[in-house]
Amino acid sequence: MNLEFYRGKRVFVTGHTGFKGSWLCRMLVGAGAVVTGYSLEPPTTPNLFSLAGLEGKMTSVIGDICDFASLKAAFDAARPEIVLHLAAQPIVRDSYKDPRYTYETNVMGTVNLLECVRTAQTPPRSVLNVTTDKVYQNNEWCWGYRENEPLDGFDPYSNSKSCSELVTHSYQKSFFADGHCAISDPPVPACAGAAGGLPADRPAPV
Repeated sequence: MNLEFYRGKRVFVTGHTGFKGSWLCRMLVGAGAVVTGYSLEPPTTPNLFSLAGLEGKMTSVIGDICDFASLKAAFDAARPEIVLHLAAQPIVRDSYKDPRYTYETNVMGTVNLLECVRTAQTPPRSVLNVTTDKVYQNNEWCWGYRENEPLDGFDPYSNSKSCSELVTHSYQKSFFADGHCAISDPPVPACAGAAGGLPADRPAPV
């Protein structure tokens, strides 16, 4: 990976206070990118974002991905060339407790971000919607799933991320088919610490 590519680039990261978002921002800042993050407050104290030493090295906007007006204001101010969408309700167990919030965040949050891209005065060059390998129909196979497998996550979290992929495909075909903005949505495997905090009922990464 050529990190020199990011030097001087304006990058907008949603979910920057989460586990993956914090590490991603640390890498981007180290590569010389001009980073703006948009996310909820970290869920615990301590948390990875605070420990990552990013204070004062990037623009951190605290806001809800479901709040379109707030998101658009931050997005337009950042004028990003690259957008990395990681904001999500990432916990399967929590999706059973509050499926409505999970769908609002993971589906309408994606719609809100893509609307920011679609209506931007100067659209970014690239948008990456980070989803999950749980988007595929679970056949209980012992081997990994391929990107041509049917989308059909069955629990609310997995299904909401399947929907997020479908939303992304729709926007790509409807508004960005000419290639002026590259849209992609890789299914990324789950990892320990996905929420970015240190919840009491989950094992800490070691």
